[in-house]
Parts: sequence; C-alpha cells; structure tokens
Amino acid sequence: MSWLWVIIVGLVLGLLARAIIPGKQHIPLWLTILCGMLGSFLGNAVAGWIGVAETKGVDWTRHLLQLIGAIAIVYVGNMLWNSYRGNKRGSKQRA
Repeated sequence: MSWLWVIIVGLVLGLLARAIIPGKQHIPLWLTILCGMLGSFLGNAVAGWIGVAETKGVDWTRHLLQLIGAIAIVYVGNMLWNSYRGNKRGSKQRA
C-alpha cells in the first residue's frame, strides 16, 4: 500500500511541477511520475538535513521542499529526455 501512495504523490508533484515550469515539457507521464517521486525523496532529505522533517501538525515546509525538488527534477528530466530523444521542439533554433 505504501508504494501506491508513493506513486500517487509522485503523480501529483510531477503534474504540479510541470504546471509551474514555463513552457511545454515533452516528457511522458511515466517519467513525470518518476521525477515527482524523486523530487519527493529529495525534498524529504533536505527537510531532514535542515531539521523540519517531523513537526506537529501539517508539514508545510516539507511539502514545499518536495515541490521544489520535483520542479528541479522535472526540469532536468525534461532537458535530459529532449537530448536523449533528439527533440528540439523546446529550444530555439538558430538560423
């Protein structure tokens, strides 16, 4: 059951990250979920490093760090996917 929640959180964070990043991302849904999951893990790690991983009530700082991590991972994942697939749709073409 815990893996199901990891996938759901990855989907939500990945879609939020794609909505926040300007422009269109050309990555498939499975990669969006994977990037969201990695961003969640990164945000949790940073929250632990700065000492806000476990607080009373809603962990808004941890959630914000997870979203920031997902944004960073989706951005990098999009760049890597475009370079791997050879897509130049997202970049300006020089004449």
